[in-house]
Parts: sequence; C-alpha cells; structure tokens
Amino acid sequence: MTNVRMQDDFYTAVNQEWLKTAEIPADKPATGGFVALVDEIDQQLMTDFKQLKQTDNALLQHFLDYYALAADFKTRDELGINPILPFIARVRSINNLTEYNQGLADWVLSGLPTPFGLSVDADMKDTAHHALYAEAGSLILPDKTYYEDGNQSAEQLLAVFTDMMVQLLQKVGFAPVVATKTVKDALAFDRSLAPFVKSAEEAADYAKLYNPKPLSDFIAQQQTIDFQKLFSRILPVQPDKIIVTEPAYFEQLNELVNDDHFDQFKAWLLVMTIRDWSGYLNEEMRQISSIYSRALSGSKEAKPQQKSAYYLALGMFNQVVGDYYGRRYFGATAKADVEAMVKKMIGVYQNRLEQNDWLTAETREKAIVKLNHLGIHVGYPEKIAPIFEKLVTVSQADDGTLFENTADFIRTIETENFAKLTQPVDRAKWEMGAATVNAYYSPSKNVIVFPAAILQAPFYSLQQSSSANYGGIGAVIAHEISHAFDNNGAQFDEFGNLHNWWQATDLDHFKTLSQAMITEFDGLAFADQKVNGKLTVSENIADAGGLSCALEAAKGEDDVDLEAFFVNWATIWRMKATQQYQQLLLNIDVHAPNAFRANVQVQNLADFYTTFDVQSADKMYLAPDKRVTIW
Repeated sequence: MTNVRMQDDFYTAVNQEWLKTAEIPADKPATGGFVALVDEIDQQLMTDFKQLKQTDNALLQHFLDYYALAADFKTRDELGINPILPFIARVRSINNLTEYNQGLADWVLSGLPTPFGLSVDADMKDTAHHALYAEAGSLILPDKTYYEDGNQSAEQLLAVFTDMMVQLLQKVGFAPVVATKTVKDALAFDRSLAPFVKSAEEAADYAKLYNPKPLSDFIAQQQTIDFQKLFSRILPVQPDKIIVTEPAYFEQLNELVNDDHFDQFKAWLLVMTIRDWSGYLNEEMRQISSIYSRALSGSKEAKPQQKSAYYLALGMFNQVVGDYYGRRYFGATAKADVEAMVKKMIGVYQNRLEQNDWLTAETREKAIVKLNHLGIHVGYPEKIAPIFEKLVTVSQADDGTLFENTADFIRTIETENFAKLTQPVDRAKWEMGAATVNAYYSPSKNVIVFPAAILQAPFYSLQQSSSANYGGIGAVIAHEISHAFDNNGAQFDEFGNLHNWWQATDLDHFKTLSQAMITEFDGLAFADQKVNGKLTVSENIADAGGLSCALEAAKGEDDVDLEAFFVNWATIWRMKATQQYQQLLLNIDVHAPNAFRANVQVQNLADFYTTFDVQSADKMYLAPDKRVTIW
C-alpha cells in the first residue's frame, strides 16, 4: 500500500499503518475498532469468570453454572448426539398436519422451528401496551434476493449448506440416501417461502411492518395451521387483534404449508431442528454445524471451544454478564462525563432544530418536544430484567446438562414472552447487555442507550482530547439521537407511537432530502458489489446528523482540535474483513461499509475541507451542490 493522502482517501490515509499490519483472527470474519474492543472485553470477562467459580450473586451463579456446562466438552462428548434424539423422534413421528397442529403449542414453547414467528411486543401505535405480532418464517439464505435466478453465491452457499446438513443428519442416524433426500426436500420447501418474504430493504421500512388485523379474521384466513388452538394454549388472553408484519406471506401460507407438501415441510422441520441444536452437542457436531455460517462470513475456523462456550452462556445471560461488567469496569466518573456529553449533544441538537431553515414552526416545535422527551440510558441498567430470575441452571453437580438447561430456558423465555400480553410495557428495560460494544435508539420507547462496553477508547477516553472524544463517542451519541429523526424514527412521536406529527410540506421536503442521501450512497462500488442506498438510508441519515452535531459540540470547547476530531471519526470505523463478510453485509446490513461511513460523511462538511485543505482536484472533494445536509 503506497502512502495515501488524506485529501484523496481520508479513511485509508488515517488507518493505512493499521490496515497494513492488522490480521483477521482465524475464527472471525473481521477485525477493527468495534471487533477489537469486543475481543478485549471477551478476554477480560473470560479471565474473570475462570477465576470466579462461586459467588453470592444468585443470577451470576446461574450464569457461571451454565457456562461451566457449556465449557465441559468432556461431558458433551460423552453424551454425544443423545440429547437431540428425542427432538428428532418427535419430528419424525408426525405424519400429517393434523398431528402437527395437535402438538404445535408445545412445539412453539419449545422454540422448535415453525414456518412463522409469533412474538409479543409494544403495539407500534400504542406503545404503553403490548400486542401480538405474526412474522414470516426465516430463510436458509441470508435474504430473499439470494433466491433470484443466476445468483452464483446462492448456488455456492446452498451446496455448502447441503453438504453440512447431510453430514449432520448422518451423524444422528440417517442413512446417506435418506439424509440427501431430506435435505433436498427441505431446500425445496425453503425456496417456496422466498417469494413471499420481505427483503432486508423492504423490512427496513418500519411503518410498513404495522398491519393490524382482527384476530378472528387472521384465524379464519389460515386453513392449514390451527392458530385458534395454538393461541388458546399459549396466550393468557385472546387479544382483539394481531399485527401482521408481512401480510403477503400469511396470505400464501395455506399454499405453502399443507398436506400436499407435507413431506417437504417435515423435511424442513427435521433439518432446521438439527441445524439449530447441533451447537449444544459434542465437539464434532459443533464443528460441522458451523460450516455454513463460516462460508457465509469467510471465517477460516470455528470458534475455539472455550470462546464458543462463553458465547453460548453470554447469549443466554447477556444482562447478567452486562451487570457484572458495568458495575466492575464502568466508573462513576466516566458515567457522569458521558451523561454530560449526551445532555450537551441534545442541547446542540435543540439549537440546530431551532435554527433549522426548512421546517415550519409547527413541525419544529414538535421535533423539539420529541427531543426533550428522549430517554437517556448510560452504562448499565439499575435492575436486571425479571426473566433472569427464572433462568435457574441445574448444575453439573445436580446432573444438569447444557442441552437440557438450554431447552428449559427457551421454554421459560417463550412462556414469559407470551405472558407479557397482559402486562404493561417496561420502558426501562434494555434491549442489549452492558458488555455489548454497540449503542441503539428505540423508536417505540424514544430512548437512546449507550452500554458501558462502547464507552472506552477509541470511542471515548478520559486520556483523549475533547475533540477526539466528540469524533468518537460524541458522534455515536448524536448518531443515536439522529435516529429519532431519520426516515423511520421521524414517523414516531415523543411517546414512541407510530403517528405522523409532520406538516405535509415539511414531510415532502424531508423525503426529498432523504432521497438525496439515498442517491449519494447508492451504487458505490465495494467488494465487487454495490451499496444499496435504500437499505442503508436510515443509518446514513443518522451518521450525517450525528457527525455534524458532534462537530458543532467540539467547536464549542476551548481546546477544539478539528484534525483530532475527524481523525478519530475515521479511526473508529477502521475494519479489515473477508470478502465473503463484506458481501454478506452489503446484502443484509442497514449500515453502509465502514470506509464509506468515514469518507462520504466528511465530504458533506465544509470544516473537513478547511481542516485538511481539500481542493477541487482532490479525490475527497465533493462539489457544494452535491453535499447532503439534513439535520
């Protein structure tokens, strides 16, 4: 890599020394700012938990006991495939849809595969109360677009999936010819679903997921799946309505799941059950069952045993681990500093809204009302969600196994999820653990959440200058605030309800600006493919708003250093990834590739040009009339 000028490729220039030497771990598809931080935290916590065998904290003890079971590969190897055999026998015993419907309630509560999803969540138009949601079944390939004719990566991936599943089926006792036929039938059923499932781009439009329907009409529509019986067995009450996220799928479900196609459907149930549960069995099954996901991501190896055990336990007890991490490693000084930064950023945002020259007074006032209602969560939640009190591990000393505990936990989680239907929405509940290197905005709660794990270098450090911190965590904070006003968030009011609070002329202008952001990113070449501007528009709007607000905040400090601000912005996005992973993200991720998040956004800001003396002949130069500014 020759020396790259900041004026020609800012992202590469800032990160070129790192890009030369960084190596992707064999068990990972990528490395970089976020991923390196995840690795660091994982290692710290794994070391802690290795030393901490016993604790007075009951919830943490249940995590430690479950982690110990996951890490005990000697016992897992001794048990072999035996734990999954009752599940397989259960699927094989079903001969028709009548028998399937008879046991469907128990099937759903067991977390076994179904050609639809059911969940209870806040009603998008009445977020103080819960509603029942019906979702489409999931596909084997990452997105419906993979099923289009001529998609070469789909053919390669399905060949890998077929080989993996034939191996797994033979390991659990299927004859080779039966295993091959079963996988072929399962893939035929999977392909039949694809035309009626939303693509990632379609699913990124939140408002179109809200399609309420009288429950009685939904039940009457479905002739082959007995939802009447299912709902009577799994729900505490029968609600008046159900919210259908993908109506076209459920309009077709009778044609997809019926006795004429039962053999294919049953094959799909078998294949999905074995795929989903093989990772909880012995080492051989764990290794084989990771082949397809590794082909998707380009990872060379499966995760090491101890790391995979930790991830299983973390996935089940994320808030418990987050509570430990937050209380031990996130200090009161950092919490106060970040909270002050969030409040300052909200103040900057309010000022920018007050100065906004394209909103009418009515819409501007309502935007400020929404901003002032924004909830702020920093570090870790004060209390752990009540569900974790019910995840009581039967330890190895009491003859507990990883598989049986997992099955019990899933049943508990599913049962509790449906029980929420009659309970008020817990607006204080976090959707991710404090040990997660991420942040989020919840449109339905109108809250921004910054877990402790992201609140460290390069995003944030008391040792970094204020400008560097604003280019890191400051931009992340303002990014999440901006989600309240992106093309999705803007459709929700200050209480998180799906409700139009815009004047018509303002909304039209906002859509025009959003289209400009789509155009700016759409078609950019990356990893032998192109960026989808529509898929990534909400994140690009949030990046643009976040960076410009953080820049204004940085300029308000006495020690302002705009070079440090922009350099840290490019630093947090550094990433080296496999070609397969980059292409996967281009198809399904609502975020643009990291290099473009760094480069395209700074091209929209006049201060970038003056800070680095970018001239019209430089590759980073973008003509003023092409620059996109929304917030």
